[in-house]
Amino acid sequence: MSIVAIVGRPNVGKSTLFNRLVGMRKAIVNDMAGTTRDRHYGKTDWNGREFSVIDTGGYVVNSDDIFEEEIRKQVALAIDEADLILFMVEVSTGITDVDMEIADILRRTTKKVITVVNKVDNNDQLYMSGEFYGFGLGDPISISSMTGSGTGDLMDKILEYLPEKEVELVEDDLPRITVVGRPNVGKSSLTNALLGDERNIVTPIAGTTRDSIATRYNKFGMDFYLVDTAGLRKKGKVTEDLEFYSVMRSIRAIENSDICVLMLDATQGIEGQDMNIFQLIVRNKKGCVIVVNKWDLIEKQNNTMRDYIEILKKKLAPFNDVPIIFTSVINKQRIFDVLKNAIRVYENRKRKLTTSALNEFFLPIIEETPPPSIKGKYIKIKYITQLASPTPAFAFFANLPQYIKDPYRRFLENKLRSNWDFEGVPILIYFRQK
Repeated sequence: MSIVAIVGRPNVGKSTLFNRLVGMRKAIVNDMAGTTRDRHYGKTDWNGREFSVIDTGGYVVNSDDIFEEEIRKQVALAIDEADLILFMVEVSTGITDVDMEIADILRRTTKKVITVVNKVDNNDQLYMSGEFYGFGLGDPISISSMTGSGTGDLMDKILEYLPEKEVELVEDDLPRITVVGRPNVGKSSLTNALLGDERNIVTPIAGTTRDSIATRYNKFGMDFYLVDTAGLRKKGKVTEDLEFYSVMRSIRAIENSDICVLMLDATQGIEGQDMNIFQLIVRNKKGCVIVVNKWDLIEKQNNTMRDYIEILKKKLAPFNDVPIIFTSVINKQRIFDVLKNAIRVYENRKRKLTTSALNEFFLPIIEETPPPSIKGKYIKIKYITQLASPTPAFAFFANLPQYIKDPYRRFLENKLRSNWDFEGVPILIYFRQK
């Protein structure tokens, strides 16, 4: 899927434009508790074509007095990772020094760039926006991200520049397992441990994306593509210390996978950056296996592992039905378990339940514990079925679906998970009018 990045100095309206673009599709991801930066990455579609949008400004702390150096890093990263860059400026301030500096970097890239002049609310301002031709980046597009004027033209222009047809990395329908995580948690070591000595049994596939290599793994009765996203970038290009970089790196890798193996460093526990990557996996509805690496460096007592799992699950809630494996990649300890669990999660993600089995199981439970009545109205769920979708999704048909609240949705999901194995897979539950 194509990635469009919005860059520019602070307070030109990047976030407002982002909200407008992804808000066009109401079904975009629900805000999940626990990640403050979720709202800076989303998907949108226009004329039936879908792409991802990233608001780079959203990932920088105290963005009001953001340093020029930080903006430069963001622009460099956007050039590296995105397929198209929207360079935002503001009509009333005209061209500032920082704008000029960003334009200077963008002129040197081969990537497509659209200059977006924001806060153009009347004809005088439209006339003033001619000044931005001075960047030498082609025709600027004038919009008002607040009122939405001009955004339709902008979307048309975006589609014009994005590749018409996504080139599929791999034609066959083998599982794609991707190793993701922060820098230095052991992603490359894990991939090398699994593939390293056995290069002869693997056939590298020429991928279309610049940032991941799919290698076919075909032995011990398993057949899948292992996607290594680590170590394929020149470290010097951008500093690796900001959350933003890890998240942006992971987006494309996660979108193109079936199952994500999220690696954590046992000595550091789960940090904000890990949570952001976990939320990306959940929001893209991919299967997940968590690998706690460097377990050999932890002082062990009787219940060390159990306590660690408990802390992890608390942080991952509400979706914490995820396999957790403790490894030491360097000692090749339990690395085979990682693959076995990833394949099991892949099977869980494809699991299809018959309508009769669902109704047989749920109707007695719902009768015994119906949704709480609202304003004296009784809510009756009559019928349940699984929807045709790449990830498990279920429709519960009710007389008053709008009154069923989240706690009841979680109650149904827990029942579903207790009866069938959906470990590692996000489940979607919809309430519909019968």
